[in-house]
Amino acid sequence: MSLSHLNNLIIEFYDKLSSWEQSVVKETGYSLAQIHTVEVLGAHGSMRMKELADRLGITTGTLTVQVEKLVTAGLLERHPHQEDRRSILVGLTDEGKKLHNAHHHLHLQLTNDLAQHLSDTEIQVLQSCLDKMVREF
Repeated sequence: MSLSHLNNLIIEFYDKLSSWEQSVVKETGYSLAQIHTVEVLGAHGSMRMKELADRLGITTGTLTVQVEKLVTAGLLERHPHQEDRRSILVGLTDEGKKLHNAHHHLHLQLTNDLAQHLSDTEIQVLQSCLDKMVREF
């Protein structure tokens, strides 16, 4: 297989995954960026704004606006950091955890649907390849 063909497959998969994600998120009434914020906090727990912005690949200014909307919606809450009084931790509320669990379940369903066409060996190889690719980012 050529790198050009691999490139095309990665782009096509990304496009299909993005389209799926957009359709699933549209039903929630929240933006994709807001759902990604909930996803990161659901997967990693409460964190400082700077760390959250870095994980999302956005500026802290952009994140501040997003977090404010999610706090107003009752999905996030802010807490002072125990050891660093200058830092604020952002975390999910119970309602935010419910949204995260529902969205995470949809991701697991998609993964299951895709994986059922692969052998155990293919799943292991795919996981190994994706692990390496993620580390390169």
